[in-house]
Amino acid sequence: MIKEDDRQLAVQLIKEHSAAGISKQLFCAHLGISYRTFQRWSKSSGIKDLRVQSKRIAPANKLSDDERNRILAIVNEAKYRDLSPCKIVPLLADEGIYVASESTFYRLLREAKQLIHRGRCKPKTHHKPKAYVATAQNQVWSWDITYLPAFIKGQYFYLYMIMDILSCKIVGFHVHEVESAEYASRLITEACFNEKIKQQKLVLHSDNGAPMKGLTMRATLEKLGVVPSFSRPSVRDDNPF
Repeated sequence: MIKEDDRQLAVQLIKEHSAAGISKQLFCAHLGISYRTFQRWSKSSGIKDLRVQSKRIAPANKLSDDERNRILAIVNEAKYRDLSPCKIVPLLADEGIYVASESTFYRLLREAKQLIHRGRCKPKTHHKPKAYVATAQNQVWSWDITYLPAFIKGQYFYLYMIMDILSCKIVGFHVHEVESAEYASRLITEACFNEKIKQQKLVLHSDNGAPMKGLTMRATLEKLGVVPSFSRPSVRDDNPF
């Protein structure tokens, strides 16, 4: 809001520069006001601001600084620091203590820039895996398990298939009634034997399915000297397509 003294000074400056030959409109634009505002201020009753100002009163239940500090101290205690407000407030209520609502806890944490993932709810960080490029056959394989519909509706078989990403040759496949890391281990062992794969000369890429990352499969790959490669969760094209 512009004070009365500043309005009087603005009107005086505009009139003086107008008498010197400067356009009132241009000088008003220079001062950051409109020409209509200058006309209104030039009137005898235009200098005084007649607008009614509302008085802002703080709510009666506004938290004091001590109460805010107490809430922040509670959420940072060893007992509660790994919990979210939706768990802290009920735990305090079980002890017969009520400090503030859950929304107030969240609001204060947000203002203090402490509203982050706490404890087990913190998401894991998944780094992009090393990219492998195949320049010859049998350097990088990709494999997966997919459904094969049976003659009975709702029943499926499981197709285990390994493909060389450079030549797109299917180097091995099996069909089973269940999904199992043991069956996957048999398939990769058979494919490596048929293709005469040497130790540490092959990378096998897959997603993060249970058969792909099972202990049986990992032990088999280590025994065969095959380097495992996995996509990040929900990312299907980290390495081969």
